[in-house]
Amino acid sequence: MSQELSSLTAVITGGASGIGAAIATKLQAMGANIAVLDLNPENLPEGQLGFKCNVSDDASVKAAIDGTVAAFGGVDIVVNNAGIGAIGTVEDNDDAEWARVWDINVVGMVRVSRAAMPHLRKSTGAAIVNTCSIAATAGLPARALYSATKGAVLSLTQAMAADHLREGIRVNCVNPGTADTPWIGRLMDQADDPVAERAALNARQPHGRLVSADEVSGAVAYLASPLSGSTTGTSIAVDGGMQALRLRPVGQ
Repeated sequence: MSQELSSLTAVITGGASGIGAAIATKLQAMGANIAVLDLNPENLPEGQLGFKCNVSDDASVKAAIDGTVAAFGGVDIVVNNAGIGAIGTVEDNDDAEWARVWDINVVGMVRVSRAAMPHLRKSTGAAIVNTCSIAATAGLPARALYSATKGAVLSLTQAMAADHLREGIRVNCVNPGTADTPWIGRLMDQADDPVAERAALNARQPHGRLVSADEVSGAVAYLASPLSGSTTGTSIAVDGGMQALRLRPVGQ
């Protein structure tokens, strides 16, 4: 594995499972020091440093960033990956749930980025990568709350990129399609017919299957590395063509 990130320190929120764990493994293989910020940072791979962190609590975030700096000497890369899902139309979630999901999915990214910013300014390879979603750019049924937060993440990414470009900090995001993660697995298990639900989700993406966590991690690795030194304020779709392609049905 190439070592483009050698001597750099990466903070990955929600890095103990799913897409976050795949990102942590990928960046570690590229030579980065890894700090995983997670509600349950136990049983991490060898060489990854875990911090118990709740992105909805500012003191928790600051303590985790301070711990990362104490351990590794700085922060060069922030991957804002922590987030939660939400199901339903605008009628299905009350104000408290809107506030809870927004606080984690959007303000959580703000808290982590804000705490890391003084250290990123000192880095010669500073990058922030936010985990966004196909839900930010396509209308998905029964995802009103989740889609609203991810739309905000997309706009936040662009605004941050403009604010911090001249400080040497690049900010981008990845927009995964429906990924094969534990959360999606739990959703499918709750369906009346889990097999049919998986088949429908596979078929929704033009390449005919769920996106893998490793595929998302590859896009994050590119955006986090010096290989993308002229890339900022953009998003990379990792969705099997769901956003951009309009294929004819098979057999037509």
